[in-house]
Amino acid sequence: SSPVGRSQQHWADDPMTSQPTSVDELSQLLAGHRYVADVGLSTVIFLALQLGRPLLLEGEAGVGKTEVAKVLAQALGRKLIRLQCYDGLELSQAAYEWDHARQLLAIRFAEAMGERDREALTRELYSEKYLIRRPLLQALAPHPDGPPVLLIDEVDRADEPFDAFLLEVLSEFQISVPELGVIKAPSPPLCILTS
Repeated sequence: SSPVGRSQQHWADDPMTSQPTSVDELSQLLAGHRYVADVGLSTVIFLALQLGRPLLLEGEAGVGKTEVAKVLAQALGRKLIRLQCYDGLELSQAAYEWDHARQLLAIRFAEAMGERDREALTRELYSEKYLIRRPLLQALAPHPDGPPVLLIDEVDRADEPFDAFLLEVLSEFQISVPELGVIKAPSPPLCILTS
């Protein structure tokens, strides 16, 4: 067995603590999952992994940009989380929203039980229990198999306000939820953006 073969076995056994250690090893990993990448693509993917920074892939439809994220998630044993961008995409669809139906039921239940402590009820209603996590917030959560692969597909279709929000999320790997505070990723996800 070659040194590369032993190294591949090591990170395949424990995806949380290790990754491919060279561009060649990454190329072999991708090829082993039926994705052939040239040296340039393998190099930028390797650097994105090493630096923990987002990677923007641009190109014509059908050239394999989305497939890069899918193959990386599979090969590294990570969860793939996909956010499909489109004109009019809102924060509530991309990051989080409150489960208003469950909150309303909780209010009615509290009223029926005669609870009078409105401050305690408000704290309860705006707790993680009633938070619906959308793709961006899901990607910032801890995952047992290691940080997920976050695919932000067709980012060029989103409008400018969303782009500004996304830039903030990807630069700090955190989202501010006014009722809860800042939610920051313990380990940044591997972000692949396509255009």
